[in-house]
Amino acid sequence: MVSLVVSTAMENQDRPAGRYAPSPSGTLHVGNLRTALLAWLFARSTDRRFLIRMEDLDRTAVGADAQQLTDLAALGIDWEPPVVYQSDRLATYASVIDGLSATGRTFECFCTRREILEAPSAPHTPPGAYPGTCRHLSDAERAERRAAGRPPAIRIRTDADEFTVTDMLHGDYSGSVDDFVIRRNDGTPAYNLAVVVDDAAQGIDQVVRGDDLLSSAPRQAYLATLLGHCPPTYAHVPMVLNHDRVRLSKRDGAVTLTDLAELGLSVGDVVSRMAVSLGMAEPGEQVTAADLLRRFDPAALPREPWLFAIS
Repeated sequence: MVSLVVSTAMENQDRPAGRYAPSPSGTLHVGNLRTALLAWLFARSTDRRFLIRMEDLDRTAVGADAQQLTDLAALGIDWEPPVVYQSDRLATYASVIDGLSATGRTFECFCTRREILEAPSAPHTPPGAYPGTCRHLSDAERAERRAAGRPPAIRIRTDADEFTVTDMLHGDYSGSVDDFVIRRNDGTPAYNLAVVVDDAAQGIDQVVRGDDLLSSAPRQAYLATLLGHCPPTYAHVPMVLNHDRVRLSKRDGAVTLTDLAELGLSVGDVVSRMAVSLGMAEPGEQVTAADLLRRFDPAALPREPWLFAIS
């Protein structure tokens, strides 16, 4: 594998860090908050810095970032400033993409999502993986597609079919690494690129997030290695589900701190219920984030999702 080192230096790298990186598209619900609390516990229990990053390259809601920070602080979560906004780092992402392109590590892709799903694939290719349609287009073929008004996305040209990461809760996990998108056809840096660049730049060596993102870790770790960075340690924690065993969302009703307060549940009550779900408190016991930090043992965390119910 060819290693490409791209400089993405940021300040405040005096010691390693963990992080929580919400999208400021609305108020955080219990599932989001529980993952944030776990990310904080993992980081603080290992003497890491804890950072907040707003992943605001997609849809955002005015004031959502401030409300999210208020709710995190209410739980007892603290972090080192500054809060980083991805929308402030577009030039950095562009520089990384340009560097990859200069070494032949990218190609333009004109495929629609439907075309990718309907394209014939090799027998070993996982469902939905990019089949390589535009990987070997000639200059004339690319020019023809541009002339037809189809703006291209930029994909990474990979040299591996899969990559293995080690997760603290799931062990070794191997996942597909196709030629994934690093810049969308509207010019927006893709999540898989931005998260890798930012984690490396901020000195983040521990990533704790929901286990619905486990399948994306091999692509991100592969890209980190390609850029000359050491992939972070991962801990993909169980999700919070509704009574139908579907990932909790605000559509499920009273799931934010504000909603729950209207039903008589204080922030302390919510923290305590989270603690019970994590096996770190007895039912009815009142605990704080500081209490949980003293009790925290990653090896004892449940591996099953939490079915959230108000009653």
